[in-house]
This record gives sequence, structure tokens and C-alpha cells, in this order.
Amino acid sequence: MSGVSVTKGSEDAVPAAAGDLVVLSNVNKHFGALHVLQDIDLTIARGEVVVVIGPSGSGKSTLCRTINRLETIDSGTITIDDRPLPQEGKELARLRADVGMVFQSFNLFAHKTVLENVMLGQVKVRRSTKAAAEATARSLLDRVGVGTQADKYPAQLSGGQQQRVAIARALAMDPKVMLFDEPTSALDPEMINEVLEVMQQLARDGMTMVVVTHEMGFARSAANRVVFMADGKIVEQAAPEEFFSNPRSDRAKDFLSKILHH
Repeated sequence: MSGVSVTKGSEDAVPAAAGDLVVLSNVNKHFGALHVLQDIDLTIARGEVVVVIGPSGSGKSTLCRTINRLETIDSGTITIDDRPLPQEGKELARLRADVGMVFQSFNLFAHKTVLENVMLGQVKVRRSTKAAAEATARSLLDRVGVGTQADKYPAQLSGGQQQRVAIARALAMDPKVMLFDEPTSALDPEMINEVLEVMQQLARDGMTMVVVTHEMGFARSAANRVVFMADGKIVEQAAPEEFFSNPRSDRAKDFLSKILHH
């Protein structure tokens, strides 16, 4: 595992433009008078795992949600695979299929089985046949460790199982990048690890990931890069070993001293 991040780390010091998958340039966003994203510049390379951390209200979730246009931006540009984010309509639906998103809440359709939840987008957006969609869904449910739950309804599953189904559902669209917005914060402690393990495996498999999380262990072990935000700005970013052992900014030092001493 560490071997992987070392090679990636040396690569992202001088990012090759061809390897850039998600590029945010001078992005600004206001909610009324609140300037929640301030001149954000962030480039995520193909296969890179970027973990975004910081105090509550720092803009982490908003940043995550702008990448698939769940939040619009006031100025700046966001491109995915060299293409600007589309405004609306079919293009936007296609973009959302390319950008998988896993939220705090699982957002599964309660009246559909686990299998149907994972098949739905493939059939509706990707235009897969039912048979192909079912085969993909079953293999992904196995991959995230809930294959035996395929015929159950979401309410019959634990929170950890539901979140793993939500991950499978996003993966079923064969996304270019996966966004995780605090995917474990609504879970009971004993369920957090089962979700983080699935995410760890995705990272090892080379999935490009942007993860907003409070789980510092995951940030240390799975990230290629930690991005620390405070007050709507990216304050610093570094490889995890460097960030956790030697944060440069007072904001980051303060944040780490509060959370790592618990």
C-alpha cells in the first residue's frame, strides 16, 4: 500500500496536464453574504485520492458538491476530463453519471430492492439492458460485501450496509471520479470501518476519489494528498505523512491538536 502512495506522491509533485481529471480554477461561491468558497484552486489527478478535512463550516461539503454541480458556483471554472461542467439537461445527467457521489445520508429508494437500486441508473442513464445491469449490480454488491442482501429493501439493512449499497450504486455508473461527502458521519461507530474498508479497497484499485471526512485514520492511510480547508479557503495541502507530522499553518496545527488528542 505505501509503495503505491509513494509513486503517486512523486508524480503529483509535477502534475502532467494529461493526468488531470478534475480542475477547479479560482472558484467562488456565496450563500447570501457568506463567502463559502474563496478563490479555490484545486487539481485532482487521475487515480489520486484527495481527502478534504477542516473544521465545520469551512466549505468542504460545498466544495465537494460543486464538482458535480449540486451547487452552482458564482465565478471561476470547473472542468472534468477537460470539459467544463454543463449547465443542465441531458449533459448534466451524463456528468452526474461520470461523477459518482456518496453522501452522509444513503439516499436509496425505499420502495426498491437493493438490487433494483443499483440497477436503476444503469438502465435509465447508461441505457444498459436489464440483464447487463443486473450482472453488474450483483458483482458490485459482492464487491462491497452485501451480495447476500440483494433482494432486501434498504430499511432491512444496517446503516453500514446501506452506505455500501450506495457506493455500489455510484460505482455501477462506471464513474471517472467518486465524491464522498462525510460518508460515515451518520453511522454508528461499529459500522464506520466496514464502509472505510470498502473505500480503502477502491483507493487501492486506482479509483480517483475526493473524500470529505473526519476520519483521520482513513486520511493517513488512503490519501495521496490531504487538503485542509478553513473559512472557505484551502489553507494548505500536503502528503498525509507531511501534513499530520508537520502542518505548516497555525489553523491546521490548531485543528489537529483538537482532534488528535481525543
